[in-house]
Amino acid sequence: MSFPLLTVTAAVPAVGAIATAAVPAARRTAAKWLALAASLLTLVLAAVVLVRFDPGGDRYQLTESHAWISDFGVRYELGVDGIGAVLMALTALLIPFVILAGWHDPDAAEERAASDRRWRPTQGFFALILAVEAMVIISFLATDVFLFYIFFEAMLIPLYFLIGGFGDRAHSQGEEEGSRQRSYAAVKFLLYNLAGGLIMLAAVIGLYAVTADQLGEGTFSLQAIADARAAGELDMATNTERLLFLGFFFAFAIKAPLWPLHTWLPNAMGESTAPVAVLITAVVDKVGTFAMLRFCLGLFPGASEWATPVVIVLALVSIIYGALLAVGQRDIKRLIAYASISHFGFIVLGVFAMTSQGHSGATLYMVNHGISTAVLMLVAGFLISRRGSRLIADYGGVQKVAPVLAGTFLVGGLATLSLPGLAPFVSEFLVLVGTFSRYPAAGVVATVAIVLAALYVLVLYQRTMTGEVKDSVKHMPDLRPRELAVVTPLIALLILLGVFPKPLTEIVNPAVEHTLSDVEKHDPAPDVEAAK
Repeated sequence: MSFPLLTVTAAVPAVGAIATAAVPAARRTAAKWLALAASLLTLVLAAVVLVRFDPGGDRYQLTESHAWISDFGVRYELGVDGIGAVLMALTALLIPFVILAGWHDPDAAEERAASDRRWRPTQGFFALILAVEAMVIISFLATDVFLFYIFFEAMLIPLYFLIGGFGDRAHSQGEEEGSRQRSYAAVKFLLYNLAGGLIMLAAVIGLYAVTADQLGEGTFSLQAIADARAAGELDMATNTERLLFLGFFFAFAIKAPLWPLHTWLPNAMGESTAPVAVLITAVVDKVGTFAMLRFCLGLFPGASEWATPVVIVLALVSIIYGALLAVGQRDIKRLIAYASISHFGFIVLGVFAMTSQGHSGATLYMVNHGISTAVLMLVAGFLISRRGSRLIADYGGVQKVAPVLAGTFLVGGLATLSLPGLAPFVSEFLVLVGTFSRYPAAGVVATVAIVLAALYVLVLYQRTMTGEVKDSVKHMPDLRPRELAVVTPLIALLILLGVFPKPLTEIVNPAVEHTLSDVEKHDPAPDVEAAK
């Protein structure tokens, strides 16, 4: 029996979460270091998975399959493809920086809980982060639809408590109003995603019923369904396939988030601490777009092609709408949230362009957006923690008193607007090229967002970092060693992947070819007449 590397990679943060939660109340610092150690060990294991993954090998590698709920065809099946491998690595990479950045975030909750030693906010905060990491990793590895669904939904629970119980205290209308807004954001996040999950559950049950009817035995296994389709044993009726596709897509569009199902994200990110906001948009939301590639296109290729025109329109609306609302924001964190909605529109556009460049670009966009948003949001969090305000108008001249903070903020902003030389440029360029080759009008419309991105990023930097030094920031300290340790490696990675994306593309491209074969699509031939 081979070593269950994928299971161990997901189990380490899960065990770390339990161990961190069990640390005695008086050992807060020990709980932090234990959580950090668990996240670093997970990163090492994720790196081993990447090293052992062979891009030229089977589609799913390091597979594990065990009977679980045999009466209902549910198996514990894991396998990693190129897309899942890089997204798992992104998750494992970001969590240590999230923990370091949030090192003191539970301190305010500790003060409120000082009168009741039964509560251990520090232990709870870091245990919840590790629990989310474990569930996200399983989601990227699961090749059984039911197994994926369980963790897709279960991750909502720790995130609900991270948003509502450990939210941002920098609220302009006082602590009482801030507490109300945090509760509202947490409940809205939970209700939106639960609604999507319940509809998806109906589709999951419908998928089982279809396989049971046509194969004689119900199954949730991606590989078994693919094999049955290839052998002609499974042929879904058109209307049935479309209904099942819509059930899956609705849940993924909420998680992504895609307009008009996006409204929970600005509230959740605005009311969360910066590290939790990074956890939401740079890690958890990628499960939605990843699932569109793996499950929507893999299980329902005909319905995916049928829905493509509408999905592309929704993606374009997300791109333009998110960018326009980012331009008008007065709150730093909500601006970043709306910018992320625009970026997720690009990812969905690349997925449904149904071209190799579009799919490669969408996958790289997930990775690069995660890194660039982490830099921008974490530095914004450091800024907000110093001033105690999220309002753009409360800042000015920061670059004169904290030049390193301002410089890292600028790099994060330039990456967000996809400046050439930084990693997001490559992915955005591939998405636009892949879209334009099949849907030229959609490619032209999406390009407009590039101008809007430059507008909201540069205006944000101008209003917060340049100009006269406001009295409220005159004594603002620059980045501390712990904070530099958070942002410096991420910035280095943005530059490295911006000039040398080959390590990622070599892993991703074979998986992209498999996905395109699922939907029986090929890149369109160039529409150019040969020279005579």
